[in-house]
Amino acid sequence: MITALALGAGTGFGMWLVVRGLFPPRPSLAEALAQLKRVPEAAPVLAPVSEGGVAAQLGRPLAELLGHVGAGWLVPGRIRQDLAVLDRSAERHLAEKVTLALTGLLLVPALAALAALDGSHVPLALPLWGALVLGVCGFVVPDLGIHADANRRRRDFRHALSSFLDLVVVALAGGGGVESALADAASIGAGWPFAYLRRALDQARLAREAPWTALGRLGTELGVGELSELAASVALAGTEGAKVRASLAAKATSLRTHQLAEAETADQAASERMSLPVVVLFAGFLLFIGFPAVERVLHSL
Repeated sequence: MITALALGAGTGFGMWLVVRGLFPPRPSLAEALAQLKRVPEAAPVLAPVSEGGVAAQLGRPLAELLGHVGAGWLVPGRIRQDLAVLDRSAERHLAEKVTLALTGLLLVPALAALAALDGSHVPLALPLWGALVLGVCGFVVPDLGIHADANRRRRDFRHALSSFLDLVVVALAGGGGVESALADAASIGAGWPFAYLRRALDQARLAREAPWTALGRLGTELGVGELSELAASVALAGTEGAKVRASLAAKATSLRTHQLAEAETADQAASERMSLPVVVLFAGFLLFIGFPAVERVLHSL
């Protein structure tokens, strides 16, 4: 019964995907008029690389099909933001998920078929449930560890941002304007964070928009609130004529203080984790010493 239900659900889902791809839903009149009046959005600062390994190449056709039928929800918004920080596209990630899921689905039935050819009898429920479990695991595995990797990359960006703020303050102290100070500070630094800052400022110059607007958009795409706050502070100087050199210097100092506190917290957590193996080793040593005496006492009873 369960096998028939699972096979029927899979067949129905596949037929729904085929019908959805052949006959996509038509937009309503209100949606069509809104599309005509829609103001084009600004181009994103981050440009993730879509190329990938063998898994991404194999799963790309099916991932594109899923994207066309409106299955983009398979990659949530939080995962998409983390992928953008890691220079990975959502399409590549979905292709890898699809490839691993199909591999998990086909692995257990293939092994069961080989066992059947060898003369062994395998119940039908075993390869079915094994395929479902491995398929789900293969679809979920690519999402593991992405958030932690993205947070580490954001932490590195915050380190570079404090240096960028110091350079901006120095440029402002030298009598430069806000836009020239931002451009000069971004051109001096090296590494991927400064490359992102230069890309944002270059896009703002080509699009003839304020540089702090591009910096705020970059902070939103990266999920770095400090950069958005910097953009708001610089916008006051650019539009209202406010003197922000002192506030930027204070912001750089607070960033460094926060980073030092995070480093101390991480060191303390690492020290606590290091004490666990010592406790386990000491317990094993006590067990090794006391086991002969305990065994002799138990045998003498």
